[in-house]
Amino acid sequence: MKRKIVPLISVGAFLVLILSCGQKQDQDDGKITITFWHSFVSYTVPALNELIEKFEAEHPNLAIKAQYIPTGDALIQKLITAIQSKTAPDLSWIHADFLEDLVEADAIYKMEDFIKGPDSLSTEDLKDIYPALLQAASWKGTLYSMPMEATNLGLLYNKKHFRDAGLDPERPPKNWEELYDYARKLTLDKNKDGKFEQIGFGVPIFPASGPLGSWMVWQWLPFLWQAGGMNINLEQTQVLYNSDAAVKALTLWKRLYDDLNLIGFTPDYDVAFLSQQLSMMLDGPWNLPRYREMKNLDWAIAPLPAGPAKRATIVGGEYLAIFKQSQHPNAAWAFTKWILRPDIQALWSMKSGYLPVRHSVVQIKAYQDFLAANPGLKAYVEQMEVGQSPRPVDYHGLEITRNLAEAIEKATKGKIEAKAALDEAAAKSNQLLQTVAKK
Repeated sequence: MKRKIVPLISVGAFLVLILSCGQKQDQDDGKITITFWHSFVSYTVPALNELIEKFEAEHPNLAIKAQYIPTGDALIQKLITAIQSKTAPDLSWIHADFLEDLVEADAIYKMEDFIKGPDSLSTEDLKDIYPALLQAASWKGTLYSMPMEATNLGLLYNKKHFRDAGLDPERPPKNWEELYDYARKLTLDKNKDGKFEQIGFGVPIFPASGPLGSWMVWQWLPFLWQAGGMNINLEQTQVLYNSDAAVKALTLWKRLYDDLNLIGFTPDYDVAFLSQQLSMMLDGPWNLPRYREMKNLDWAIAPLPAGPAKRATIVGGEYLAIFKQSQHPNAAWAFTKWILRPDIQALWSMKSGYLPVRHSVVQIKAYQDFLAANPGLKAYVEQMEVGQSPRPVDYHGLEITRNLAEAIEKATKGKIEAKAALDEAAAKSNQLLQTVAKK
C-alpha cells in the first residue's frame, strides 16, 4: 500500500516566518545546533565526524548534531513519523526515491530558495556538479536536495584467488562471458564434500520486502543498461524492465546464482570477502576504508564487465534535504553549501572513500596525488565516464522498485523463469503508472 504523509506546512507567509526566525540561537551555549540525520555505513562515520569537526571549526557559531539511523529504509520511516509529529530534523541525508513523499508532504524546501538567496550558489558552481546527480536530486524537474557525495559500482576481487586459479590478477573479467567463466573457475569444493567453500562471485540477492531490496535493484540496473535496456520510458507511462535486455540481465544473474549454488552461501558478502571465502563481488567506494585496514588481503577494484550492448555502471549518491520544520534552515544550508566546496569534496572523498560530486575536484593536486596512491578509488573515479543514473520515476517510485526487487528474488531463489517474473512485476508497475496518467 502506498504510504501517505499528511501535508504539514503551507507555503507563503509561514515560509517567510521560518526563514526569518530560522537563525534563533539555542539557549545553552549561544550556538545554533543543526540536527542532521543520516544512514552512513559504520566505516564512514569516523570520516563524517572529522568533516563535522572541520565545519564547526570554520563556523564557531554553528554545531552539527549528527544522528545515525541504520539503513535507508529505516530512515524514511523515521522521517515519516517525525514529520507527522512535527519533530523533523533540520537536515537529513536521503535517497533520491524519498523525494516524492517528502515533496508531496510539503516537508522540504526547494533548493532554489537557498541557491538564489543571500548565501547564494553561483551558476558556475552548479554547472560543476555532475548532471546525473542533480537529476537524481530533483523531483519533476525541480531541485529539492543537493548531492553530498557520489558513488558508483565496481567489481571488487581477490588477487590471490586469481593467481591460485591460474588467472591473471591484472586482468579482471572484461565482459559477461568472462565474468561467468572466472566465477566458475574461482568456485571451489576444497575438501571434496560436495559443498563449495570458496565462491567465485556473489550475486547480490536479498529479500525484496526487506531493507536491502532496493540495494539489490541498484546493483542489477547496470546489467540492464549493459544489455541495452532502460528502467522506464521517457513519458513515465510504462516500465521497460521486462524488455529483452532485462531478460538477458536477469538470466545472467539467475545462471550464476544457480550454478554457484548461492542459495546455500551466506548473503553477508562483505564478511565473506574479508574472510576470503568470496573471490569477486559488486561494491562501491564507501567500503574502501574497511578494505584498506585488511593487511593480509590482496585485493583490487575493476570496472564492471561490459554487457552485450556496452559498458555501464550506476552513478548515485546521497542527498541533503532541508526540512520546513527546521528552526535553522539557513544554517542547514550553510552546512550543505560548505560540503559542496571543491576542497571539502576532495577531503571528504579522501577520508570517506566516496567520490566527489564536482568535475573540478580531480584538478586539485592533493587529490590527484591521493588517487595515484590509491588505485582502488582511482578506478571508481575513472569509471564515472560510463556512469548512468536511472531515469526518474516521479510517482510510485518505491513501489515500482519493490516490484522489480520481487521479480529478481523470484527468478533466483524462487526458480521462476526471468521473463515470467519480470512480466508479472511490469504489469503491477504499469497499473500504478496508469493511475497517475488518469489524474
